Amino acid sequence: MNPTVHELDVATLRDWPLPVPADDEDKEARGRALVIAGCPETPGAAILAGHAALRAGVGKLTLVTVASVAPGIALAVPEARVIAMPDDMAAWPRSASMAKLIELAGRAQGVLIGPGMSEGDATLDVVEMLLPHCRKAGVVLDAAAMAVVMRHAVAQPVLLTPHAGEMAHLTGLSKSALRQAPDAAARAAAARWGAVVALKGARTLIATPEGEAWAHQGGNIGLAVSGSGDTVSGLIAGLLARGASLVQAAAWSVFLHASAGDQLARRWGLLGYLAREIPDEVPGLMAQFMPPSDAAH
Repeated sequence: MNPTVHELDVATLRDWPLPVPADDEDKEARGRALVIAGCPETPGAAILAGHAALRAGVGKLTLVTVASVAPGIALAVPEARVIAMPDDMAAWPRSASMAKLIELAGRAQGVLIGPGMSEGDATLDVVEMLLPHCRKAGVVLDAAAMAVVMRHAVAQPVLLTPHAGEMAHLTGLSKSALRQAPDAAARAAAARWGAVVALKGARTLIATPEGEAWAHQGGNIGLAVSGSGDTVSGLIAGLLARGASLVQAAAWSVFLHASAGDQLARRWGLLGYLAREIPDEVPGLMAQFMPPSDAAH
């Protein structure tokens, strides 16, 4: 018999409401998100992920990126504190700013590492250096950062967000094998890596190391656009900062992302809406999907 897979729908989300700060609390109560993202070739990933974290409701956002693009990112996301690191990631451990980055990792409730970052050992070395310092945080590893599991299983709870191509690279499975048994592949990877795995696609499966799973079928082909995955990861980081668990943040973000795509398709058409437009749909959708008493806050 196949293990139970919980289907994600509006009823599921309303029975699983997100943490909501009280009306008299300040931005600290909405949490701190740390997003480490971008490189000279793909600076927009940091902007997309940071904007999504803000639309998810985080109180304080810090973006960490490479020095050559940091000023532009700071202007594009004026709500964020922006930390500039060397363009050469191999120099990060020796940088004067590394101590500041470690301190920020220790204070954040939601940490996202990877969108738009350069692939290679230098990035993975930074991931391994930072993970032990993320003491209070739910951690999302995306894009290049996910390859740390090819070195060894992670020693703390993290969430990985691969699409099929990334999953094939991380596991050594062919895309055809993944298409035939995506649920089994996600469950096996979660157990082997000791991580929550959100295998993204038209049907997204979220699997835990303990064998639990949640699935969502929906969205549309318009979401298959550059930068779309960065917005999902940013939403997750923002919800983690607000106090959601790894699985809850992933489930809500996957559903919100797909629902935002449906709204944008109705407005603009199935093809041609932009990844940068996805997060702007999220606050209204969160209010719509939350139980009425919680949404009223």
